[in-house]
Amino acid sequence: MSTKLRLIILSFLQFFIWGSWLITIGAYWFQTKQWSGSEFGAIFSTMGIASIFMPSLMGIVADKYINAEKLYGVLHLLGGVVLCTIPLVTDPSTFFWVILLNMVFYMPTLALSIAVSYSVLKREGLDVVKDYPPIRVWGTIGFIVAMWTVSLLGFEKSASQFYVAAGAAFLLGFYSFTLPKCPPLAKDTPGRSVVDALGLKSFALLRDSKMLVFFLFALLLGAALQLTNAYGDTFLHDFDQNPAYKDTLAVKYPAIIMSISQISETLFILAIPFFLRRFGIKQVMFFSMIAWVLRFGLFAYGDPGSGLWMIILSCIVYGMAFDFFNISGSLFVETQTTPSIRASAQGLFMMMTNGFGAVLGSSVSGVVIERYFTDANGVKDWHNIWLTFAAYALVIAVLFIFLFKHKHNPNLVADNVDEVEPLLSIEQA
Repeated sequence: MSTKLRLIILSFLQFFIWGSWLITIGAYWFQTKQWSGSEFGAIFSTMGIASIFMPSLMGIVADKYINAEKLYGVLHLLGGVVLCTIPLVTDPSTFFWVILLNMVFYMPTLALSIAVSYSVLKREGLDVVKDYPPIRVWGTIGFIVAMWTVSLLGFEKSASQFYVAAGAAFLLGFYSFTLPKCPPLAKDTPGRSVVDALGLKSFALLRDSKMLVFFLFALLLGAALQLTNAYGDTFLHDFDQNPAYKDTLAVKYPAIIMSISQISETLFILAIPFFLRRFGIKQVMFFSMIAWVLRFGLFAYGDPGSGLWMIILSCIVYGMAFDFFNISGSLFVETQTTPSIRASAQGLFMMMTNGFGAVLGSSVSGVVIERYFTDANGVKDWHNIWLTFAAYALVIAVLFIFLFKHKHNPNLVADNVDEVEPLLSIEQA
């Protein structure tokens, strides 16, 4: 088996695990278990909590103590065990802790999968910039295939989705031990302090007013990132209560419709270099925020019948909403920080969006939906839920234009785009 094919399998399974349950867990929670919305919001915060420190801590372990491919395999095997226990959980409080434990094992593997792939490619004398993106795109394909698999098997509202994920986790865990060895490269180097290792020195950037405003908006927009992942699938499932929509494609296979969002990501990422050169980082980030307004607004007025085109268009718009802010934001950090702190500054950006932002958005949205948009019978007012989310994104967009001061420098942007353009698909989540 060629090196590239081995890494393609790794990337495919890495995201197949996540795609098996991330989009459909809401349907299991609301339709099958019929637990509350406020408690569900906390479930999606587990990814943010685990993302704050676990990737850095496991990075230290892989750098100094254990082969990266072995640590990667062990984490997936442990995650597989936890996934098998999820169907046994009978109350929402325990469910939260079990999902958190699963995320503690899973989130570090996202970074370790890249570290292992880079190590193997370099050892084979291959070009990381040229050869990794075509490998990484199979991760997105794996995520989409998992969504289709769970949907076509009828597992969207079933605990069986977690067994599908567990099976892939066990397969990847054992497969990891067959990969080329990736020994610790910093085994004999002096240890760094925990503050250095976790990138906490980058918090000094917040003393600069422009960087403070940028990271604040990264946090606020990060709060919006998981909303449609959390609620999109169960939103479509709720239409089966209406006889007019019960047998429509979007209600029978919501995950397949939602997978258009991931397909859109792979397409919009190709447009980023043009938009950055033409409009600049600030404008591209603003376009992302407007795309979030459209994402939520189209959901508010769409339905699985005559309004299906709005739901599909919302999924297409998601590619711009997600990619444009994540990648232009990371490029802004790249151009505004010194080399000595650049890596940890990128870590801070991810911490604000996928860590603190995800925790904030998941927790607050759950409480808001439960308190203001759910009636005594548990029926949710999805129209006003999505309009509220759209209004939130619109307020962020307006404030961003006035508060974020940054002038477009075409030459600086062009130079950096030329450097990172081959790596754009690496940044895709």
